[in-house]
Formats: sequence, C-alpha cells, structure tokens
Amino acid sequence: MEKFTTLRGVAAPLNMVNVDTDMIIPKQHLKTIKRSGLGKHLFTDMRYDAEGTENPDFVLNRPAYREAKILVAGENFGCGSSREHAPWALLDFGIRCVIASSFADIFFNNCFKNGVLPIVLPAEDVDKLLDDAERGSNAVITVDLEKQEITGPDGGTLAFEIDPFRRNCLLNGLDDVGLTMQKSSDIDSFEERQRTSEPWLYAASGG
Repeated sequence: MEKFTTLRGVAAPLNMVNVDTDMIIPKQHLKTIKRSGLGKHLFTDMRYDAEGTENPDFVLNRPAYREAKILVAGENFGCGSSREHAPWALLDFGIRCVIASSFADIFFNNCFKNGVLPIVLPAEDVDKLLDDAERGSNAVITVDLEKQEITGPDGGTLAFEIDPFRRNCLLNGLDDVGLTMQKSSDIDSFEERQRTSEPWLYAASGG
C-alpha cells in the first residue's frame, strides 16, 4: 500500500448527504476482484447518461476537477453496502482523501485498509472547505497526516483527529498484509519450532 504522508491537490465539492456505496460504484461493476480499472466507473450514474455520454454538470466531469485528489462531501458518506470496491474506485480515480462530517463505519474502515484517508470534521469546517472547493482549479488543499492538519487555499489551517494506530499504518503504507509481514521473522521461528515439536502437522503437505 502506498504511504500517505502529505497530499496536495485540488479538492472537489460533492455537497450531498447520504452518498451510498452503490452511488460510488454501482453493483454492475463489482464482478472484478482487481483494484485497478474501477476509477472510470466511479459515480457512474451521475457522471454518465444511459448512452455513456458524460454529464457536463457533474463535478468530476468539470475541467477543474478531473484530476481531483481530495473529495469534500456531506454527512454519512459511504453508507449502504459494505463493498470494498468503493474505496478502490476512489483510489483508482486518484482521490486519496475524503472529508466529511460523518462516514458509514464499514466504508470508513475500508478506506484505511486501502490507503484512502477519511477525515471527520465538524459540519461548519466541512462547509468552509466546500466553499473553498468551489474555486475550481484554485481549490488546492494540503492534507498533512503527520501534523494532522489541513491547509486551505487561503492559507488557513484546520486540525483533525485520527486514531494513532491507523495514522501509523497510513504513514508507513501498512495494510493488513503489511502488518502481518512485519512479524514474518516471528512466524518463521514459530513454524520452525513447530516442525520439530509436531512434525506430523507438516508431513502431509511435505513442508
């Protein structure tokens, strides 16, 4: 998983509440188990019409936001089903941080496991960032995970809270597999001892 330290980029405003995971990545795109290729289907039903033509009014189709790295959204973002494809689609599009006043729990947890930083801020701070994000290509925001600080286009800063364990995982690019591999020497030592004390466990597999 790619490390998340400091992210600087255009923030796209999505001033909608209760954006569910089916809106983020519709069910017809869940057949793949690959994390790549889903960005083109992000918000499909809002980005395209029935013929596949772009909706020019949708925020991510507007020229200023086509390469947005940050999404500022309304409350209860990521509600609905537990599909992990939702953060995969955001990440594949290029969005590595979502800021909202609240998130659905499962989506919130899935973001951390996939290198996307979900930031919870008070509603008034989200409203300020939504206003900042309306500046188009000038809506450049910096998210500093180490300092736990957001810097807006005007230079003003907002502090945010994050669980220390999750912060450490993102800073060091550690997903669940990465965390396990940190203990690889202990795992190898355990298996070696077990081969000696309980060899029958490895006989059938030839291990």
